[in-house]
Amino acid sequence: MGFAISELPLWERYRDQFPVCERLTYLNHAAVSPLPRRVATAMKRFADDACEFGSIHYDEWVQAYEDIRVAAARLVGAHRDEIALVKNTSEGICAVAGGLDWRPGDKVVAFREEFPANYFPWKRLEAKGVVLEWLSVTDPLERVREACRSARLLAVSFVQYLSGLRADLKAIGEICVASGCCFFVDAIQGLGAFPVDVNEAHIDAFAADGHKWLLGPEGCGILYVRREWQDRIEPIEFGWTNAAHFADYSSRDMTLRADAGRYECGTLTTIACFGLRAALNLILELDPARIGAVIQARGDELAAGAQAKGYEILGDRSPGRGSGIVTVRHPSLDCRTVIQELKAKAIIAAPRQGWIRFSPHFYISPEAIRRAVDALPGV
Repeated sequence: MGFAISELPLWERYRDQFPVCERLTYLNHAAVSPLPRRVATAMKRFADDACEFGSIHYDEWVQAYEDIRVAAARLVGAHRDEIALVKNTSEGICAVAGGLDWRPGDKVVAFREEFPANYFPWKRLEAKGVVLEWLSVTDPLERVREACRSARLLAVSFVQYLSGLRADLKAIGEICVASGCCFFVDAIQGLGAFPVDVNEAHIDAFAADGHKWLLGPEGCGILYVRREWQDRIEPIEFGWTNAAHFADYSSRDMTLRADAGRYECGTLTTIACFGLRAALNLILELDPARIGAVIQARGDELAAGAQAKGYEILGDRSPGRGSGIVTVRHPSLDCRTVIQELKAKAIIAAPRQGWIRFSPHFYISPEAIRRAVDALPGV
């Protein structure tokens, strides 16, 4: 007896959306995701339309921008007025770091293990007299609470890019609320892979590009800024679309847009927006809670298999702390050599700081994980 499509595991139900599986075992979503078929199709349709009709269908472009705001808000429990479209995570982080009216003596709590995009913008604030207190992502919550007592902002990644450690956003958010501290999240390594509710977690702002776990293209991302923070975070780039009357080209009124669109400086990357809209709709169709359960399971299988072959596992893979990132190393094998051996067998991972970083998405099957483990050199 055959199974109904709805009864099949996610990786089987959506296999046709990922032609990359015909060529590769792709375990590198923490870097850049392959495009799902429907995302690539949406971008191709836009390109063909622009080729054949120029901008005659501009109203459809504007609708795509709006659809992203609505879909992103739905994904994280926000309002569309709290969503801006940005080029990438870095631009979103810089909008927050540069837009607040910092004063000498203000304190920012940040974490040493961050990716540079969530390190440099805060570090540069020292030139304005801002004091940075650096914690470790492995520090207990009591240490975070202590640091936040006199802080103006805390910045942390949803998922740490190297170890894959998933932050307890709700617990940290509660600490920030109690301390009157702005809570900023670099969400790129978790958004799309695991559910997040900005209100439940008390997140005041986050940024995430679309090209990793959201399964979208590069060059198009999301900036969320809670409504009550929008008048406190000034746009640091000011172009024609920041203004409320941007559709009136003769207007010289610089009054800001009444929503997070005030952080959009000019023309958007429209072809990428068509792709990101399709990707967000796919994630919403799947449901991040179901996606996260599958990703956690694939990561656990990979970690257990690598450990059985003599590899050290970086980080904590316990429920609630593990993620789609599995980082390993062998005591006697160079990570670059291992990466090349895997690549020769069409298995794609990434070298990171002497470690091998795997990052499977939901469509990777248990069989593909077993093949990857079998291909690992070692015991």
